[in-house]
Amino acid sequence: MRKMALLLACLAWSARSAAAAEYAIDPEHSSVLFRVRHLVGRVTGQFDKFSGTFTYEKENPKAWKTAATIDAASINTKTPERDKHLRSADFFEVEKYPTLSFTSTRVDAVKGARAKLLGKLTIHGVTKSVALSLEIGGAAKDPYGNERAAFVATGRINRKDFGLTWNDVLETGGALVGDDVDLTLEIEGIKKK
Repeated sequence: MRKMALLLACLAWSARSAAAAEYAIDPEHSSVLFRVRHLVGRVTGQFDKFSGTFTYEKENPKAWKTAATIDAASINTKTPERDKHLRSADFFEVEKYPTLSFTSTRVDAVKGARAKLLGKLTIHGVTKSVALSLEIGGAAKDPYGNERAAFVATGRINRKDFGLTWNDVLETGGALVGDDVDLTLEIEGIKKK
């Protein structure tokens, strides 16, 4: 009898895991944004090219996961000279490190539509564990019959942790560029058939 109960539990878990849908990130309806201090203000930028997938099932947070790759050369702060500098060896060194990546390890502290997304972030060849605040947008069908799901992940990293240490000292003694970088990932995906 115990074996039968264990078998039924395993089958139920397998069916539940199989029900989790995989979505391809839709770059036309997603954005990868960052913000960092510059002098006394802030500069906002984005990466224009990225791809990835995520798995989502509303009632099964243990099945939620994501993996994405970002083209480092697609950095865009709307200032061509600054973007050229950011692609150089002073910052992202895109010739040597052409991509940034994120792979989730688990989702924790789920409360309604909010949770913590934990994972490994790789920038400039350095991989660090990060925790992002996650807001689930849910899932719905678009006018063309595609099932879509969305989430927003936000967090803060220290760029120096990833070897991005370039700076310039101001005559007042302060630094030109701040160390803390705020991240906002607004992601929408289309369910894979």
